[in-house]
Amino acid sequence: MAAVLTNPLRVGLRQERVIPPQCLVIFGASGDLTHRKLIPALFELYRQRRLPSEFAVLGCARRPWSDDDFRSRMAEAMADQIGDDHQAWAGFCAGLFYEPADLSDPASIVKLGERLERLDRERATRGNRTFYLSVSPSFYGSGTRALAAAGLLADSERSRVVIEKPFGTDYASAQALNKVVQACAKENQIFRIDHYLGKETVQNILVLRFANTIFEPIWNRNYISNVQITAAETVGVEERAGYYETSGALRDMVQNHLTQILALTAMEPPGRFDAEAIRNEKAKVLQAARLANESEPWTCCVRGQYSAGGSSARPIPGYRQEAGVDPNSTTETYVATKLFVDNWRWQGVPFYIRTGKRLPKRLSEVVLTFREAPVHLFDAAGGAPTPNQLILRIQPDEGADIRFEVKAPGSGMRSRPVDMAFSYDESFGEPSDEGYVRLLADAMLGDPTLFTRSDEVEAAWRLYTPVLQLMAESPWQLPVHPYEARTWGPAAADGLLADDNLAWRRP
Repeated sequence: MAAVLTNPLRVGLRQERVIPPQCLVIFGASGDLTHRKLIPALFELYRQRRLPSEFAVLGCARRPWSDDDFRSRMAEAMADQIGDDHQAWAGFCAGLFYEPADLSDPASIVKLGERLERLDRERATRGNRTFYLSVSPSFYGSGTRALAAAGLLADSERSRVVIEKPFGTDYASAQALNKVVQACAKENQIFRIDHYLGKETVQNILVLRFANTIFEPIWNRNYISNVQITAAETVGVEERAGYYETSGALRDMVQNHLTQILALTAMEPPGRFDAEAIRNEKAKVLQAARLANESEPWTCCVRGQYSAGGSSARPIPGYRQEAGVDPNSTTETYVATKLFVDNWRWQGVPFYIRTGKRLPKRLSEVVLTFREAPVHLFDAAGGAPTPNQLILRIQPDEGADIRFEVKAPGSGMRSRPVDMAFSYDESFGEPSDEGYVRLLADAMLGDPTLFTRSDEVEAAWRLYTPVLQLMAESPWQLPVHPYEARTWGPAAADGLLADDNLAWRRP
């Protein structure tokens, strides 16, 4: 059963704000994120005619490239996306520039400021600047200091800085980093980016809840028995072993992406739809959230690491056999944990979060399972009736399903579950933008709605502090369970829900 958007004016559905004259400065322009995500997102904005003619991208890195070197390397990396649209690329490419710069060298940042002044005159960008720190996290604090020392963050209305994750490695380091960046710029200039929040389907959680009267009255502990949030990947560590060995799944995915989804799912209706009202409600959720057992976190958290799997024809190496990984590594590639949100809406409702690499299917979803009917009047085809579920599909098949019981065909009164589905592609006739498209546009517009505020970041780290302390001080109490590649994780994770007579959804 498919839900179809009835609207004859599909072509006019997209209504976007136009970005003002702007210079986007990308530190780490020679890195993977720039050519794989940032420049493609900017080119998409150009194709959508959302970038003004008074626009420039200034790539910065230590390599002694010229403007033409930068342009040719970006063109090479984006050959598939450009395709035959050489005219569009030529127009976009004219706004790409490059300046060798080192955030640890004050003289080069002063020189960068001089180049920006020239670009302001040449491209009429009016002094509006967004500095994107696509660099090692160790440079976030010193890089922001260097920009402030050169006077490049002095104008709080026309300059801002975008900081990639991870923002800190624990509660103490996040606090320290916040103090540094807030000493260099005002909070309204600091954009802590989480690309999951740029996904159309993540933002749709707010619309689904607060624009539909059929959902909000039952979005609470009286009707919902549990919530599962899953982010599953089929890929392994790939070329990220150096980073992943120091982070693991908890720091890489749970503390930021999945915890932000938890906040959007559990938040109260904001008094008005603006950035601070929404971020206030998200922060309240994170401040009320806790591990199911903070004093014994090993009882509510499971760590895993993928081992070799696949077939003889297509073998898959285990994590410890991946290039750049310590053969004796205890880094987790899978995490499952149980949380509670101690407030009036959610008291007693368990939230189960899991993420892992080398799982059978790539997907991210939120599953809200409703309480069973108080009396089972009808026999079910598969035993007990299936509880109603609302499944929010974040990726890759963006949309939502509602699962409910109907009468099965035949003479008896037996029920069976069916799904009513909504698909973004089918309903709107166009694919959703990639997350960085929306987030880059919002950063340049100065809209912080989808960016994490300082108190949100610190509350999220505080939430997982008991687990992080246990991993550091008593790792044997939270062992890393092996699981075969292309399975749904270690058996211990199933036990996490079995204690509550529940089971993970198997998509």
